Amino acid sequence: MALFDLPLDELRDYRSKSVEPEDFDAFWSKTLDEAREHPLDARFEPVDTGLSTVQVYDVTFAGFGGHPVKGWLRLPAGAAEPLPLVVEFIGYGGGRGLPHENLLWASTGRAHFMMDTRGQGSAWGAGGGTPDPVGAAPAYPGFMTRGIDAPENYYYRRVFTDAVRAVEAARSHPLTDASRTIAIGASQGGGITIAVGGLVPDLTAIAPDVPFLCDYPRAATLTDRHPYREIGLYLKTHRGRTDDVLRTLSYFDGVHFAARGRSPALFSAALEDQTCPPSTVFAAYNAWEHDEKAIEVYDFNDHEGGGPFHEAAKLDWLRSHA
Repeated sequence: MALFDLPLDELRDYRSKSVEPEDFDAFWSKTLDEAREHPLDARFEPVDTGLSTVQVYDVTFAGFGGHPVKGWLRLPAGAAEPLPLVVEFIGYGGGRGLPHENLLWASTGRAHFMMDTRGQGSAWGAGGGTPDPVGAAPAYPGFMTRGIDAPENYYYRRVFTDAVRAVEAARSHPLTDASRTIAIGASQGGGITIAVGGLVPDLTAIAPDVPFLCDYPRAATLTDRHPYREIGLYLKTHRGRTDDVLRTLSYFDGVHFAARGRSPALFSAALEDQTCPPSTVFAAYNAWEHDEKAIEVYDFNDHEGGGPFHEAAKLDWLRSHA
């Protein structure tokens, strides 16, 4: 696929037309306050993986509505002092996988917490283990329109709340250093990372790669690739609901969370990415508030982005943060 979005010089100045709800902060404050009425109840059960350099814990904590959410905590074997913490969120349709996977961050001497995404984990990878017990109004198959009838019902209200609670759960372990917490993720995980960056004010840094869930008004009309296409296919049936749908989505737009970002950030974008078009990524990047920010651009890549090359870039960048 050749370049299909704005030229790079225009991307660097692009601003989203997504309209921020007047009660955005009140909505999220109320949502998180309600979640915190439930005890976090973070439990860490050691797993015998056969690994000699990494210790893995099977984690359960209370997310949105007090619902149990799963995760893995991976620590360098023999760790005795609190470690810098990397909290990672997963791409669309994937789950936390198996305990012996994803060993990169623990191999750097950091604690690594990977949150399972509720209701997902059956599209790729080795699966997930967190159900979503909340029902919803009629939706297009997938997750993008579940509960889209109202912000209070929308699926990502639960996911973003889970993610904030995941940071709290990971920080509660005695071998993690809460003052050195980094949030990372790619695609959906990148979108969740941006949301967490806007909702958790004391993160050390964030690193969202080719992030999803940003600039919905443009994304839903620019690309016909899933998952954004789920929105258009829903509206194809539910004619006349466009304004209502965009209003719901505005409470979950990475652009508005980015405007509240208070930590250094390293983004990445791919100029041939039709899944998360580069203009939608730049919309969030350009809105990110912290002065210390950078974006790596991969000119001829689709949604795979920088892959292992960008992993190397993150490893180098995060040396100065935690």
